Amino acid sequence: MSDLPGLDRPFVGAPMAGGPSTPALAAAVCAAGGLGQLAGAYLGVEALRNQVAHTRELTSRPFGVNLFVPTDTTAEAGPQVERYAALLRPEAERQGLTLPVPDWQDTDHWQDKLALLLSDPVAVVSFHFGCPPEPVVQQLHDVGTSVLVSATTQDEAVAAQGVGADAVCLQAATAGGHRGTHAVAATPNDLDALTLLATVQPHVTVQLVVAGGLVTAQHVRAVLDAGAAAVQVGTALLRTPEAGTSEVHREALVSAELPGTVVTRAFTGRAARVLRNGFVDRFGEAAPAAFPAVGQLTAGLRARAASEGDVNAMALYAGTGHRDARSVPAGEVVRDLSP
Repeated sequence: MSDLPGLDRPFVGAPMAGGPSTPALAAAVCAAGGLGQLAGAYLGVEALRNQVAHTRELTSRPFGVNLFVPTDTTAEAGPQVERYAALLRPEAERQGLTLPVPDWQDTDHWQDKLALLLSDPVAVVSFHFGCPPEPVVQQLHDVGTSVLVSATTQDEAVAAQGVGADAVCLQAATAGGHRGTHAVAATPNDLDALTLLATVQPHVTVQLVVAGGLVTAQHVRAVLDAGAAAVQVGTALLRTPEAGTSEVHREALVSAELPGTVVTRAFTGRAARVLRNGFVDRFGEAAPAAFPAVGQLTAGLRARAASEGDVNAMALYAGTGHRDARSVPAGEVVRDLSP
């Protein structure tokens, strides 16, 4: 069993930014014996503060908050981003939208969110897209917070251990959503959960949480038997009533309308596994490795598609096991998947 707090079962609920993660989902995972997490990314500081407070109203058990580590993309990527904008602009104009000018200074309120979590600590803070600075890890430890850092390779896992992470979440290629590569431009590998775990284990001593395509009890048992301290699960929770997933997204996960998943930079400039649709087919090959600039460009288009329920233009994040996601309470998912 992992040393991360709150784990009566070796189950961590993945933080899923942009809507699916909710206080109700985090609390339900906690109530079933796992570690629920809030997705702090894309939220303003007050919105995150309110979600933390709401989660505390729903559960007295430990829970976590996830943050995105600020991007290493700079304005030097401007020409690539402008070329992509030129491709998107006709579609935006057709819909009466104006593409924004990228904000190269956007850090997703990094410092303010850290200040919140240091002044009002939660049990776990997890980080995606890189390692937080070692002093930040120490500050979190000083207020009693455990630190979990995502990694997609051996080198990233070693780096996470090096800054003092209490555990590393190994994100396999089969995982849905953004790949947690520590560099925006890194080409994600195609290692499955068991292979990634075997690759990393000899090189770190911290406990390893494994994510990616784990939607059945057999998947979970395999990685636990191979030495994982716990699993992190997201796609299997997307259709639970506690999740904030849109109805269109819920249905698309199990529909035959879309042909499966693909890794693309089309929506945000970072590699992410999504349900393949028309937007990916039209723009995916041209999308530059520039985050969050590309996400800023496509935000209006994505919002319009979501409001209209257009599955061929929405960013529908999903792991490879999406067709096994069930419309059952989150606690049932936790209990069914984990021993």
